This record gives sequence, structure tokens and C-alpha cells, in this order.
Amino acid sequence: MSDRAALLKGIRVWLVFFVVCLVLSGATAFPLVHELRWTEELLRSLSVQEHLPALMEWIGRVREGLDTADADHPFLLYGTDWLAFAHLVIAVAFYGPYRDPVRNVWVIEFGMIACAGIVPLALVCGPIRQIPLWWSVIDIAFGVFGAIPLYVVRRKIKRLEALQTPPPHTAAAVTV
Repeated sequence: MSDRAALLKGIRVWLVFFVVCLVLSGATAFPLVHELRWTEELLRSLSVQEHLPALMEWIGRVREGLDTADADHPFLLYGTDWLAFAHLVIAVAFYGPYRDPVRNVWVIEFGMIACAGIVPLALVCGPIRQIPLWWSVIDIAFGVFGAIPLYVVRRKIKRLEALQTPPPHTAAAVTV
């Protein structure tokens, strides 16, 4: 396998991994109310409350809020539907780098910027929305861990680009 083919394969594998994670994280925003009920039941069955009471308190508080919103103001959950949709749409954008990584490296860079933007969003909006700091750290971790495969892909794309760029032509001076 040539260097070019190996780089292209590596880029595509990392992109598929990233897109699958993006789609899964988006898809989980649709059934939020039910997921949180299942999560709370699972954590209780595993006796997590004995070891991580703050987590169980937070999960219970969020579940109660979602249950109330779902029962009294279901239109509020439409916002999480849009969040899920945005994840899916962003995932589609990564088809460009899958097809032509060098030409579409900007999509990778956009994704890295978006991942970096999670940090200030969580640190600013978290306290405003009364999100516990430890939960904001979990949110920030999504940005950090999301940026890792994109960074790897960007480096591979830059190496692929270097392989495709012909070396500078050094023609001998022609005297007439």
C-alpha cells in the first residue's frame, strides 16, 4: 500500500469514527426524557447513589425538570430536537473531507474550532444555568475528546497534501 493510500485510509477511518460519535451524541438528544428515566433506574439498580450521591441528586433533579417540561411545556424539548438535528447536519459536513480531504480540510478545522468553543460555552453558560462545575467538566471533555480525532485527521491531511504537492521545479537558467 502506498503512503498516499495508507494516509487516505487512516483519514477515512478516523472520520468514520468521529461521525459515528457525532451521530450517536445527536441521536441521544431526541429521546431525552425516556433516556434519563432509564439512566436513573440503571444507576439506582447499580447502587451508584452509595458511591456518587451528588451524581444521583443531579440526575434526579434533571429528570424531574424534564418530566415537568414534558408534561406541562413539551415545546421546550423542541430545543433538544434541534440540538440533535444540528449534530446530524454537522456529521453530514464531514462527507466532504471523506471524499477529498485536502480540498475540504477547512471542515476539519471548523470542527476543531467548534470543539474548542465548548470550553467557554460550558464555563460561561454552565453557572448561568445552575449546572454543577463537575458536570461542566464532563461537557468540556466532549470538546477535548472530539478535538483529538480531528487533530489526528488534520495532521494526516497535511501529510497527504505534502505528498500531492510537486516539489518546486528548479530549471537551469537558459542563456540565449
